[in-house]
Amino acid sequence: MNTENILELNGVSKSYKDFTLQNVSFQLPKGSIMGLVGANGAGKSTTIKSILNLIRRDSGDIKVFGLDNTKHDQEIKERLGIVFDETYFHSVLKPKQINKFMKDIYKTWDEEQFLGFLKKLKIPLDKQIKDFSRGMKMKLSIAAAMSHGADLLILDEPTGGLDPVVRSEILDLFLEFIQDENKGILLSSHIITDLEKIADYITFLDNGKVVLSESKDEILYLYGVLKGSLDDLNRVDKGDIISVHRHRFGFEALVKHADRIRAKYPGMVVDPINIEDMMIFIAKEGQE
Repeated sequence: MNTENILELNGVSKSYKDFTLQNVSFQLPKGSIMGLVGANGAGKSTTIKSILNLIRRDSGDIKVFGLDNTKHDQEIKERLGIVFDETYFHSVLKPKQINKFMKDIYKTWDEEQFLGFLKKLKIPLDKQIKDFSRGMKMKLSIAAAMSHGADLLILDEPTGGLDPVVRSEILDLFLEFIQDENKGILLSSHIITDLEKIADYITFLDNGKVVLSESKDEILYLYGVLKGSLDDLNRVDKGDIISVHRHRFGFEALVKHADRIRAKYPGMVVDPINIEDMMIFIAKEGQE
């Protein structure tokens, strides 16, 4: 493993009856945030469960902190902060009770930091979780995940369904966490605007495969949509096309190295594309 990477997946595959995760590979460098994106059913949750050793993969290697995630499961999980889209704390518990039993779970639990997060996020100590709003539940889960000296946060849709103010608070916490250049965040989200604000890298899954895994800035700079007539499409090398849509009046094709493509096919237009439109474009491949 590259010592500059906090997480590495190489050729990870997992087959189910109706879905296959196929040869998934990507690397998360230290000191950075990676957005894991894709439509529902693309393989994001299966990828996260594989990293957390919650399911047995069929093939491939996963290293977290340079350690094999199956051979060093407990050691790795001591250093992970994990948040799913629903809180995992029992609904009758209060934050002050959570603080007490988390001390027994994690050797590195930092009570002062946890209570500081609760105060900063305006989470009451003496209120049962069942009476919390969804936003408060997520802020509590994130505060707990960040209060035991975690080096890597793994977050599955933590901002889904939250209002913009709460989402902004949570994104600020992530940016604060990543100030330590030895830490990292893997963030699965459908809210692409959030990722565009904070992510350094984007890994895009579609139908169980990695379509791309690159820095966000490179994606925004290098990719574009080539447009022309159907006759024009016959002149375009297939190797230049990542995904294509045909319609009555011509075609649109997702391409990389937009400047080179623009020069290669004069007379055709190459428009810029953002991450959300790229997701939609690839998800609709084959539709007319």
